[in-house]
Amino acid sequence: MNIILLENIEKVGFKDEIVTVKNGYGRNFLIPKGKAVLATTSAVKVLEEKLRQQSQKEEKVITDAKSKVETLKGLDIKIKAKIAGGTKLFGKITLSQFMSAIDGIELDKNFVSLPSAKETGKYEAVIRLHRTVSVTIPFEVIGE
Repeated sequence: MNIILLENIEKVGFKDEIVTVKNGYGRNFLIPKGKAVLATTSAVKVLEEKLRQQSQKEEKVITDAKSKVETLKGLDIKIKAKIAGGTKLFGKITLSQFMSAIDGIELDKNFVSLPSAKETGKYEAVIRLHRTVSVTIPFEVIGE
């Protein structure tokens, strides 16, 4: 089922994006909650006109996102964690630990994807800053 999102939804997509979801998820959750509308031909035409009008504003947002990418790429992120034994950690690295390690940069935590880091070592996090701009940031987990 193709739908047009009316707001940002984690792991589905961004606002004003046409996405394909399972029929039950669209019919029973997204559309009744007002989070999406069915992507009919008339709704798609209205969306295209709306996006055309917003394209100039969108360029500024994309430019800001790209400057944030350069800032993020320049960071050397090291996250300290307690070690259970050898290289194993107590638990795993959480999103809040990662967000505090990149202190000073505003990010939407819903669009940060972390690997399951349960040992010390090097990992990569994927951050979506815009529907067209995403970046992979390396980080290192070290023991305390």
